[in-house]
Amino acid sequence: MSTKRQILIIGAGRSASSLIQYLLDKSDAENLHLVVADLTLALAETKTNAHPNATALVLDINQVEKRRAAVQHADIVISMLPASMHLGVAQDCIDFGKHLITASYVSNDMMAMDAQVKAKGLIFMNEIGLDPGIDHMSAMQIIDRIKANGGKMILFESFTGGLVAPESDDNLWHYKFTWNPRNVVVAGQGGAAKFIQEGRYKYIPYQKLFRRTEILHIDGYGKFEGLANRDSLKYREIYGLDDIHTMYRGTIRRVGYSKAWNVFVQLGMTDDTYLMENTQNMSYREFINSFLPYHPYDSVELKLRQYLQIDQDDVLWEKLEELELFNPSKKVNMPKATPAQILEKILTEKWTLKPEDKDMIVMLHKFGFELNGVKKQIESSMVVIGRDQVYTAMSDTVGLPVAMATLKILNKQITRPGVQIPINQEVYEPILEELKEYGVVFTEKEVPYLGYNQERILGY
Repeated sequence: MSTKRQILIIGAGRSASSLIQYLLDKSDAENLHLVVADLTLALAETKTNAHPNATALVLDINQVEKRRAAVQHADIVISMLPASMHLGVAQDCIDFGKHLITASYVSNDMMAMDAQVKAKGLIFMNEIGLDPGIDHMSAMQIIDRIKANGGKMILFESFTGGLVAPESDDNLWHYKFTWNPRNVVVAGQGGAAKFIQEGRYKYIPYQKLFRRTEILHIDGYGKFEGLANRDSLKYREIYGLDDIHTMYRGTIRRVGYSKAWNVFVQLGMTDDTYLMENTQNMSYREFINSFLPYHPYDSVELKLRQYLQIDQDDVLWEKLEELELFNPSKKVNMPKATPAQILEKILTEKWTLKPEDKDMIVMLHKFGFELNGVKKQIESSMVVIGRDQVYTAMSDTVGLPVAMATLKILNKQITRPGVQIPINQEVYEPILEELKEYGVVFTEKEVPYLGYNQERILGY
């Protein structure tokens, strides 16, 4: 037998589980050997599970020579590191002539490597996870088809959410953490959400973001709400829709989540820019009271209701009570913490998935177009339920596209060189087709064209 083809996977975190299992399952037939590298050897060993076609490796990417040696010995490299840590690995891949795959957004620094990557005939495939990733591929498949049939795109909306599966949904928020809790707490900060609606540019500042939501319907799963992502406008160029009238990308939550989350935003509890005093001994009740006006007699509850005009019988109030925010016995136990860090701790206690819980990924696209003088609209939706706490829906939808792209590049089925994302047909067609075998299936239906959705919770 010929020497096995070596795949270096850097980063063995939660999203790598399905990726590694997919490649191990195909390792005999495809003549593969996986080197799973992580800062923690035990984590890498857990993911390789003593498989004969895999090796666990301790790797600190800041140890340049060891990192470069690992890249040099590989045939292809997958980086599951945070986006800011890809660049050293990327330069190694250029130096040693190795293809690179990541699930991260393409940074300006990564794009600046495009000429070098093309000069060496290499493929640096990025944004090939869930969002970004499956969202790009499933959108471009339909957009390209509409254009090929002579249609003109006039509307595109896209929403993705990582949620708890219905059978594991046992709290009033209908939400649990399926990904990095910190990212949830600070989501939407750092600038206004911007999009275009019927040819008009729209901007939603952070303090208004969670009260500007759109009602969504997904067959078999009921109602959801969508709230705007930070920058939808850049996708006009990416998707070849420069003259589109409506472009909106958002995040999916269950209805009512955003209204309740807005309490934290309005109080300032999601702020991560300053440290609070005396947080070591602070109670949860004292934490929320820190953001309320002083009054010598009124209770914390009464002050909060008056401050934010919350009715006593509003289910929103029950959601706050469910988190034990008014409990004087629960302690923060964090020295010198930011409001966001304290909120994350409180939520993690209540929203962590139980061992038997399953997560759920929901994606919905809306395509409005004109064909032969008639305006039409298509909706395409995808729901994936996790298998367990290792092979979650998030792990499947992030890791499987990465693994599939890796193997197709290795087998020269994807050949276009350069720093890129999966918006070309040679990439998205075979991967979307193979994803169907793993339960990642889109359901498409034609609906009456209504233009930009009028079912707004608050007006636009």
